[in-house]
Amino acid sequence: MLQGKKGNFSLSKKLIIFLVIILIIAILIFIYFFSQNGNKKLNLGNNLSNKSNQEIEEYILNISSYEADIVMTVESNKNTTQYKLKQSYTSPNLEKQVVEEPSNIQGLETIYDGTKLTIKNTKLNLSTVYENYSYLTDNFLWLNSFIEDYKLAKKNGKNYQIYEENNKVIMTVKLESSNPYASYKQLFIDKQNSKIEKLIVQDKNQKNLVYILYNEIKINSLGKEEVLAFKLR
Repeated sequence: MLQGKKGNFSLSKKLIIFLVIILIIAILIFIYFFSQNGNKKLNLGNNLSNKSNQEIEEYILNISSYEADIVMTVESNKNTTQYKLKQSYTSPNLEKQVVEEPSNIQGLETIYDGTKLTIKNTKLNLSTVYENYSYLTDNFLWLNSFIEDYKLAKKNGKNYQIYEENNKVIMTVKLESSNPYASYKQLFIDKQNSKIEKLIVQDKNQKNLVYILYNEIKINSLGKEEVLAFKLR
């Protein structure tokens, strides 16, 4: 009789161990599928790192305003000059630029509203206004100018290209103009986070003339009032 009880106890113990093992397996399977689904949701939600070249192109072409801290290097046959600038823009045509460096022109402001150009020297408290001014509409130093050139080339179906190289998306446009000093433009965007990194302007021989490095840029965050208000920090 005692032996029978021991046999039943042994059987119950084996059953408990078996059930515990099944439970552990079930928990592990649940954790595995939960983590897989969680990773899928995380990846689907990470819009910046999963953008295709076409999506990045669309993002760039739909920029309606920006504020940027840039370092601009201008190269000529004789020398190389570097400027530190703040630029702000809001569509359709309001642009403002403030010089931070070099020190001899620090604080120089240019404001363009599509027809009128205002140049201010804040140190000397001087201001000059040019009415019916159209030069800045072709100004190759601005991101919005590149965007308009690229849109036009794409509309015409020629002289533009977008490709990927070294984890950078590169948008290029060849300008149909008589200006030999601004024949090509290249915009570089980081593939991982869609951040605009640099804009290069080249001559007809594809020699670099202007190299613009975007140290910081904020996209679609400005209104007309903010553009007119921003100053040197």
